[in-house]
This record gives sequence, C-alpha cells and structure tokens, in this order.
Amino acid sequence: MIACCIFDLDGVIVDTAKYHYLAWAELARALGFEFTPEQGEATKGVSRMASLDIVLRAGGMENRFSAEEKERLAAEKNARYLEYITRMTADEVLPGVLEFLLGLKAAGIQVVLGSASKNAGVILDRCGLRQLFDHVVDGTLVSKAKPDPEVFAKGAELAGQAPAACASSRTPPPARGRRARRHAFGGRRRKSAAGQGYHAAAHVRGLHF
Repeated sequence: MIACCIFDLDGVIVDTAKYHYLAWAELARALGFEFTPEQGEATKGVSRMASLDIVLRAGGMENRFSAEEKERLAAEKNARYLEYITRMTADEVLPGVLEFLLGLKAAGIQVVLGSASKNAGVILDRCGLRQLFDHVVDGTLVSKAKPDPEVFAKGAELAGQAPAACASSRTPPPARGRRARRHAFGGRRRKSAAGQGYHAAAHVRGLHF
C-alpha cells in the first residue's frame, strides 16, 4: 500500500529550466558571446559547475578562467537565476499538479518533495505550494544529484516510511510537456527511482485524472 509520494521539482511540479537558460545566456552575453537555446539543452540535469563548463566551451573560453574565477561566474549565474525564481507565481505550477496533490492529501497520503536544488523551498513558497508538502528534501539535506536515489531515501526517512511504501515521480526523459506530466500525474507508464524499490507515483490507484 502506498503511504507516501515523493516528487521531483523541475519538470514535474514547475518548469524552471527556462530560467536556468536565461541566466546562463545573460552570463554569456556579459562575457561577449551568445549562448543559444539549442546549446542550453546540454545544461539540463547537469550540475552548476558542469553547466558553466558547457557555456564557456560554447564561447571558446573553457581554458580562460581559474577555478576561483569559475566559482565567481557560477555565483553570478545563480544570482541571476534567483532573480527570476523569486518572481515566480502560482500560475507557473504545471497543469494537473495542484489537483493531484490535493487528491493525495485528501486520501491521507504523505507528500514529499525530493529535489537536489537548494532553491526548492523558495520556489514552493513563491508558487504557494509549501503547505501541501509534509516534508521538503532539498540540496541543503543531500549531496548527490539524481539519478542517485539519495533524495528519495531521505524523503522516505523523513516520512517514516520504507521504500516499498513510497511512490516517486521524476521527469521521464525524453518525454516533454503535457505527455511528460501525464506520465508523472496519472499516466500508466511505470518507472522507479533508480531501481531502489520505489513505485511510480502514477500507480497510486483512484487518483488518475
């Protein structure tokens, strides 16, 4: 029996990839070159420093900066990104998400956020979703990015549940947009959290829509 659902944030609850791209593109322009949306695709799901390397490589600057200077550039990008997400509103919650979360709460199922982002709490607050989550696991609590199951393990721990009693939902590549959200919120495609015994959130019976 499912007692807890653990959700990823980006691409499942909201879409912040566009803001990451805009922040990287602004940094690139400040360095004197353009960083295109096509090039930005390579930064999705990649750490901040690895993304910086991708951006610098696109501008032919991969060997121009010291480690300390790269840290400064990454901090500049994050400051730009924070400016965007602090202006987010409830309108940016992806379709179907609010109804699904409310359905889980009504069914007495614990709702947990599992994100490696240190900005996850800010985004939940800005979008008015914080009260719907029993626990929030973010980058301040974990050190390993997905597909490592650390965020899911920590979420289950906070909820006081065994992995077998938890369902997880992550953005299912390569699906995008509405189709991806259908898989995450009520579709029938099974997927697990890195094969660690977590069920797919889409298989919580009675809450399909």
